[in-house]
Amino acid sequence: MVLSVPFGISLTEVLRELGYAGLVLLMVVETVFPPIPSEVVLPLAGYLAERGELALVLVLVTSTVGSVTGAVALYEAARRGGRPFAVRFLGFARQDPARLDQAERWFARYGAVIVLVGRCVPGIRSLVSLPAGVLRMSRVEYVAFTAIGSAAWNGLLVGAGYALGSQWERVGDVIGPISKPLVAIVIVGAAAGLLWRGLRARRSRAAAGD
Repeated sequence: MVLSVPFGISLTEVLRELGYAGLVLLMVVETVFPPIPSEVVLPLAGYLAERGELALVLVLVTSTVGSVTGAVALYEAARRGGRPFAVRFLGFARQDPARLDQAERWFARYGAVIVLVGRCVPGIRSLVSLPAGVLRMSRVEYVAFTAIGSAAWNGLLVGAGYALGSQWERVGDVIGPISKPLVAIVIVGAAAGLLWRGLRARRSRAAAGD
């Protein structure tokens, strides 16, 4: 199967010719240009690592750098452009603008955890950056949660491609059953982290009041 990016260039050519820089570029574009899915790019990169053409650790690092870079760019654009930009982007991505309202309700209910979980869910990985920017979520918090969620998702896809080898195109059959438990683990981890932070803040306030 020939997998192409705009201008008719195959993904395999991009990764083989540009190496890690090409992977970073593809992951940036994947965030802001949905027709290039991470579910295709990352398993292919994992397969090339299995063949020895790329180093597995560097694939994981550079893919996450690309994911975070693209997500931050989209976040900053939404932060500056507000809802008008977010609505235009959804139109460009051929998604229902009503999804922005739904995402904002999620933020109101669950807060920053939505960013962490959203980065592990196909279909809303880019969408989650919009309400984060529109609602002016803390930059530090956004980058931290985005990096953790992106690293988890990228690691899963790259690892699947590495394990499947020449059968990397079957990654969808493997990821389907695993994705839901992964999201559950991320949610539990995020909840534990938020609980720990809340308890620490409470202790700090208590100590200050003594």
